[in-house]
Amino acid sequence: MSNTVPTPALARTAGHVRGWKATIAVAMSNYIEAGSIIALATSLTLWQEYFGFSNWVVGLVAALSANAFGAAVGAMIGGPLGDRYGRKFIYTYDLILYMLGTLLVVFAAQAWMLVLGVILTGIAVGAGVPVAWTYIAEQAPGAKRARHVGTAQLAWSLGPAVVFAIATALVPLGLLGSRLIFAHLFVVAFITWWVRRGLAESDIWVEQKKVRDDAAARGEAVAHRGLKELLSRRQNVTALLFLIGVYGLWNMVAGQMGIFMPRVYETAGVASAASQNLLQVLLWTMTVAATYFGFMLLGDKVDRRLLYGIGAVLGLAAWVLLVFAHVTTPLLIAFAVLWGVSAGIGAQAFYALWTAEMFATPYRATAQGVLFFAARILVGVLSYVFPTLLAARGVPFVGMIMIGFLLVALVIGVIGAPDTRGKSLEQIEKERYGSAV
Repeated sequence: MSNTVPTPALARTAGHVRGWKATIAVAMSNYIEAGSIIALATSLTLWQEYFGFSNWVVGLVAALSANAFGAAVGAMIGGPLGDRYGRKFIYTYDLILYMLGTLLVVFAAQAWMLVLGVILTGIAVGAGVPVAWTYIAEQAPGAKRARHVGTAQLAWSLGPAVVFAIATALVPLGLLGSRLIFAHLFVVAFITWWVRRGLAESDIWVEQKKVRDDAAARGEAVAHRGLKELLSRRQNVTALLFLIGVYGLWNMVAGQMGIFMPRVYETAGVASAASQNLLQVLLWTMTVAATYFGFMLLGDKVDRRLLYGIGAVLGLAAWVLLVFAHVTTPLLIAFAVLWGVSAGIGAQAFYALWTAEMFATPYRATAQGVLFFAARILVGVLSYVFPTLLAARGVPFVGMIMIGFLLVALVIGVIGAPDTRGKSLEQIEKERYGSAV
């Protein structure tokens, strides 16, 4: 029996949800993740007043959320399990945990209910998002992989745009409005979970599993799928370091913006919660537009190194403007536009694409989990001190830290961008490893 991995077209696994419908259903993990972060961001001040939290406690809640430690723990659980038992396995359970967490937040009458709900939602999205990027890339045609992976980025952008718009409309309701936002996320999660029940398993994963099972049945040594196998190859270690440099550093900035940007606007002089939210609606609307017209339409056609570089430069320019120019309303609008476009064609979209391309199928989801874990741990550490630093030192001080992260991520991404455009995952695997893994 040949050990050659069959093409995905020959591996039609059971499940009636396929193609773009499957891509969208899986991509909703990103809507839910980003929506959770923004729902917490727009309500942190209200929860702080309701429960009497200090800034340090606010930082701790943010650090335990889907924005940081909660997602990190989930990623280290979901990634390896996705490689061992299949991508669909994760989708059977992750949103059930998520729905439980959102219900705890919706009905939180005591601080422990809020904290536990935040942690559970974080673990759930951490388990689901890395496997989502893996699944979408594996099922996408090689010539349209950026377009399909970009759908996850589009969902990630829509989440904040929609949640900030809802938050703006519900400002008069105070904390009740925030509870309603989490209730909307529960409804979206339930619908997504219902659709996902018909998902087909990843064709590539099924074929890889068959090859490994056949080899084991013949008595051949088969390496265990997981972290040890991932770290046993030099190609994987260098790819991990490259992607941490690209995504981990960029996400240090994006993570603080996702959860604390309303506080940054407030520190910069925008006192109205409605005005803060409208700026964020503008920012995320620009991200949605840039994701579709930039990454999804161009990512399979133009030089990806150039596209990544443009996005990284725009993000850097946004923070330079915020730190060194006099803060006015037009400047904040310019900041929102620059960062919004940058986020649409920047580090996270390319990270989702490159991570799927740079690792072999047996440990692709594990690699996603490790990288997501590392990125969210870094965000969590900074989140714990960020609100205090912002209050004590102001926007210029924290802004210089953000600029430093973005500059390094720009250099690493432009220098190390892989040449993978238009190639199948099998072809990339053979080029990187010398043969099919």
